[in-house]
Formats: sequence, structure tokens, C-alpha cells
Amino acid sequence: MNTDDLEWQSRTLGGIFPRLVTMLVERREVELLVQASERGEWFCAQAAARELSRDGQVERALDVLEPFIDAGWNRARWERAEVLLEAGRVQQALDSVRPDEEGLASEWVSHDFAGLLAKAGRLDEAITVLTPHLDREWILSALVKLTESQGRDEQVLELIAPRAQRARSARGEERWSLRPSNAQDLQAQVLERAGRVDEAVRILGADIEAGHFVVQNTLIAYAELLWRHGRLEELRVLGTGKRAGDTLAYYARALEDDGRTDEAEAVLRRFIAAAEYPDRFRWPLIELLGRQGRIEEAVDVGRPTFEYHDACLFESVIHLLHEAGRQDDAVALLDERSAEFVEEHPSWLSLNRIWLLGEAGRYEEALAYAETLPSDMYGLTVSKALILENMGRLEDALALLRADAELRPSEVAELLIRHGRAAEAIEGMPTLAEQHAVSRRRDAAIQANRGPDDPPFQTSGLW
Repeated sequence: MNTDDLEWQSRTLGGIFPRLVTMLVERREVELLVQASERGEWFCAQAAARELSRDGQVERALDVLEPFIDAGWNRARWERAEVLLEAGRVQQALDSVRPDEEGLASEWVSHDFAGLLAKAGRLDEAITVLTPHLDREWILSALVKLTESQGRDEQVLELIAPRAQRARSARGEERWSLRPSNAQDLQAQVLERAGRVDEAVRILGADIEAGHFVVQNTLIAYAELLWRHGRLEELRVLGTGKRAGDTLAYYARALEDDGRTDEAEAVLRRFIAAAEYPDRFRWPLIELLGRQGRIEEAVDVGRPTFEYHDACLFESVIHLLHEAGRQDDAVALLDERSAEFVEEHPSWLSLNRIWLLGEAGRYEEALAYAETLPSDMYGLTVSKALILENMGRLEDALALLRADAELRPSEVAELLIRHGRAAEAIEGMPTLAEQHAVSRRRDAAIQANRGPDDPPFQTSGLW
């Protein structure tokens, strides 16, 4: 087993990558995953070990991981620990990955080990491991997550409190890079789950009113807190005040949830009519109208933005029509676009048109339209193959994909797996060494065309 190939797989999602692996897991193709792992396919080995462990085949799961551990692949050690833990071999699991002092200085290692400790029921140890790293947003979030429903809310609040205080004072001191910037949000979240909703609303609301917060996420966390608990008056003040651009949608949704849909619609239309920058309020109104089945009105609300360079709601409206089963109307909207729009978005418009024609069952029309497009258009081959697949012409779709030398082999593999030919799909995938070699050649070719001061370039492993 080659650690260079393993690192390349992890870095670029090379080899039999996670989406293919998920498809195999969903179809219970565990033996295929095991066979692929024997060729050094890490994502297959990881999934195979987990599935075998869930089926009670602990020793087989460990055997799958062993060659990767022997090769020095650290992630395999952590997977082995998870298998051992699930098998009830708690001490062996913890000892197999227990970090030394240097390891505990790493926030990543501490995070992973704390997660394992928490699963083993050793929550005090998990909190101790995380505590030195709580000034990192994602570690503080991990602490809140792993202590949920564990009766540790007061302990967690004590750890969060000084960090929340620093966050609320940072803006006045113009310390915009303060960490952890999410401490106020998490403080309110823990108060809420502890049943202290009024306190969460009071503390976070005071911070928002005074402008004592650093990031927009804190504002959104407050709006969502009010929405979850139907605090309409606080939401009205927030949503129609100076922060309406970010929070009016939450007030409107709360009104709708309270059965006051007409009021929700009215307040959104009022802001669209009066605001200097009204387009931020259009999408909440479109969603509201869509939920009521008033699709034509929803389209009309978004229409003024359809040719914009920014704040454009065209794609969102197209998907709204699709979800409503109105593919023909979506195609008609595509066909209404100006020549300038078509020139600026040729592949996006063309591929979406093929997709929507296919969704409408207009297969022959979709293929005929595809033939009018440049043969080298990105994504065209896959779009045509999907139409052929939907027509039941599987072999024609496979032939089309195989004939395009620029396509990733995974496109053929996905199609085969969808149609119950998983073994054929995996057998047809190039080896790791072949894929890695192609990746190196592409990286080298791209780098050769870059300037001497440009940073190194690495392509995706999804070859």
C-alpha cells in the first residue's frame, strides 16, 4: 500500500470517491467495498469497516483496516478505534489512539479524541481535552454538540460565559478577528436547551440592540431563536427596524406560522416597494407565494431581477417551477432571456434547458436541441446521457459516456451502479496508480502554463 496514493486520495477525493462509495453502501454492496479496499481504495475501506462493524463482523472490519494501519495511515487508526468502541472494547479503543502531550496540543487530535471519549461515556475527560482549545469557533461548537442532553449545560455555560463577554466587547474595541466569534450564539443555544428561553432572548437581544456582536451569524441566531419560540413582538421590532435586510424574512415566516399569512405578505410587499435595495426581500415573498401555490405571482415577484448581474433570482425561480412540476413554464422562462443573458451564460442556460426538457418528458426535443450546441460544451455529454438513460436507452448512454475521453470514469460507474451493475462499475474504474498518474500529468500541464509567480496548482482527484 502506497501512502503517497493514500494522501492523494484524501486530499483530492481521488480513487473510488465518497459519492460512489455512498451509492455502494446504499445498495449493500459491502463485499465489493472490501474487494476494492484490497487495492488500496481508502474510502471503500472506511465504508466497508463501518458496515461490517454494524453487522457485528468486528474481526473482518479490523482486517480491512489493518493494511492501511501497517502503511502508516493515521486515519485508519481512528477508524479502528471506532470499530473497537462499537464492539464494546472501550479501553482498547481509547488506548489505541490516546494522544500524548504533543498530540493534545493539536486541536484536531483533541477534537477527535474528545468525540471518542464522549461516545465511550467519559464526558468529563472529553470536556477536559477540549477546554484548552475553546477559543476556536469549531471546537466551542463541538463542545456544545457533544454535551447536548448530557446534563452538563451549567458546566458548558461557565466555559462559554467569559468568551461570550469578550465577543460582546470586541466590536467597541474594533477587534474584528476576535475568537471565538460564535460564543454569544452558543451561549443562547445552551440557555435555550436548558429551558431558559427568556434568559437567552434577553441576553442575546440586548447584545443585538446595542450592536455588541462581531459577525452576522449572531444576528441570525437571534432571529431564529425568536422564530422558534413565536416571539412575534420581538421579531416585529427586529425585522422591521434597522436590521430588516437580514431579519424581515424571519418575522414574515413567524407571521405565516401564526396563521397571519396576509400580514406576512403585506409587510414583505411594503418593504419591496419602499426599500432602497428591495431585492433582498423578494425571495422570502416568492417562497411564501410558492407555499400557497400562487406560482405565477411568485414568478412575477422575481421577474425584475432576472437579467441582473447580482441579486438575480432567476435560477431560484427556475427550481421553484421545477419543484411545482411546471417544467414547461420553466423552459418558457429560459427562452424569454435576452441575447445578452444568453451570451453571458451559454452553458448554464443550455444545460438547464436540456434538463428541464427531460424532466418534462420531452426527450426527443431535448436531444435535438443538444445537437445544436457546441460538442465541446462542458457537461453536454453527461446531460445527453441522462436523457438517454431516462428514455431507457442505457447502452446508448454508456457508449456516449465512454466515447468522451475528457470525462471522469466515475460518470460511467455511477450510471452502472444506478442500474444494478455495481461489480462492472468498480471493475471498470482505473487503478489508483493510473488515476494518480493522470492527476500528476494534468497538474504539471496546468502549472507549465502558469506564470512564475503563480502558486502551485492541483487538480481535483475526480478524474
